[in-house]
Amino acid sequence: MNNAKAWNKQVHHPLQSWEWGEFRSSMGISVVRTHGWQLTFHSVPFTSYTIGYFPKGPIPTEEMISILKDVGKEHNAIFIQLEPNVQATPKQSLPSSLIPSHHPLFTKYTFVLNLTKSEEELLVTMHRKTRYNIKVAQRHGVIVKEDSSEEAFNMYLKLQEETTKRQKFYAHTPEYHKTMWKIMHGAGIAKLWVAEYNHKTLAAWIIFCFKDTIYYPYGASSRSHREVMASYLLLWEIARWGKRHGYTSFDLWGAIGPNPDPHHPWYGFHTFKQGFYPELIEFIGSYDLVVSPMAYHLYRVADVMRWNMLRLIKR
Repeated sequence: MNNAKAWNKQVHHPLQSWEWGEFRSSMGISVVRTHGWQLTFHSVPFTSYTIGYFPKGPIPTEEMISILKDVGKEHNAIFIQLEPNVQATPKQSLPSSLIPSHHPLFTKYTFVLNLTKSEEELLVTMHRKTRYNIKVAQRHGVIVKEDSSEEAFNMYLKLQEETTKRQKFYAHTPEYHKTMWKIMHGAGIAKLWVAEYNHKTLAAWIIFCFKDTIYYPYGASSRSHREVMASYLLLWEIARWGKRHGYTSFDLWGAIGPNPDPHHPWYGFHTFKQGFYPELIEFIGSYDLVVSPMAYHLYRVADVMRWNMLRLIKR
C-alpha cells in the first residue's frame, strides 16, 4: 500500500488528503504531515517568519496543541490557524491556548444535502421556487454533464475570470487552479461538471469526491442567459449523480449562517443553496495557536490594515 492510500484512509476531508498536500507542495508551500495531521506553512513576505494553517482536522486537544506548538517553532511560525472539521455542540470545550482567529478562511457554516433521501423526498422538501427553476432549465433544454476534458477546463478558467470580475472578490490565480486540477483530478478526487445552453457553457463547477461525500469548492458562471436557470439544474443533476454512485452527503462548501444579511456579498450564493433545503451545519470555528506573541500582535495590526486597503481598492 502506498503512502497516499494509507494516509487517506485516516483522514476525513479532501483538504487533509495526501493529494491536497502534494498540490500545495507543488505550489511552493511547505507541507508537514505528522500524527495523521496535514499542515501548511506560508512565508510572511520580507520576514523570516511563517504562518501555519491546519484546515479540516480533528477536534483540538491539549496533546495536539503541545505537538503543534513544537512544529510551529521548528518552522518559525508566528501562529498556526486551525479550522477543524468539527460540528459545534453546546458543551464543547477547547484548549484555553486557542484564541478566535481575526481572519477566518472558511465560513463557520456550511450547507449539506442529505443524499440518502429519495429524489422525490429531495424535490418535495426544496423551496418551490427552486423546484420551479429546475423545471425552467429543463424546458429550455439546458444540458448538464460531467466533462473533465482540457477544453472544458479552459472554459472553466475563462468563466472563473468573468465571475471574479463580476462579483468583485479576490480569487485564486489560474496557476493555482491548473495545478490543483492536475493533481486532484489525476487522483480521481476532482471532477468538472458543466451546464450548457445552445452549445454555450453557462456554468462550470469543480466537484471533489472523497469518502462518502461530494463537495462543491469551486464554481464559475456566465452572465449570459441567466433566464434559463442553468445553475439550478447543474446542482440538481450533480446531486442525482452522487446518489447513484453511493455518496451520502453533498457539502455545498459554505453558508452565511442562520440569519443571513441581505446586504452580505454572499447572500445570493447562500439563498441559491438554501433553496435545495440542505441542513445548515455549524462548525466550531477558526482559532489561532500563537507561537510568537509579539510577532502575532504586529502581524494582526498589519493584516487588518492590508485588508482594509484591499477593500477600498475593490470598491
